[in-house]
Amino acid sequence: MTKEESALVGFEIVAYAGDARSKLVNALKAAEEGNYDEAEELIAAATKCMNHAHQVQTEMLQAEARGEEVDVGFIMIHGQDHLMTTMLLKDVISNFITLYKRTNI
Repeated sequence: MTKEESALVGFEIVAYAGDARSKLVNALKAAEEGNYDEAEELIAAATKCMNHAHQVQTEMLQAEARGEEVDVGFIMIHGQDHLMTTMLLKDVISNFITLYKRTNI
């Protein structure tokens, strides 16, 4: 995989992770307003986006495991950073939503 191909994968991961991040932030806002069903739907939609990003990432890992040369650049690293922070954000926001439900804030 060339550096250019790796960059395209990185951009794809950034796009999926960015979409997931937006959905997660909107889920938190919905929960703050007491719209828990909407919040859960947004969490599920964000999870689908993250799963797509993870699938793209896995395909790249599998290519390297098969012995293919994978030239990774900063864009790919940036994509990985976005995905990992979005995964963490999902955990944090899910916990906040649980707290909102329990306390009815």
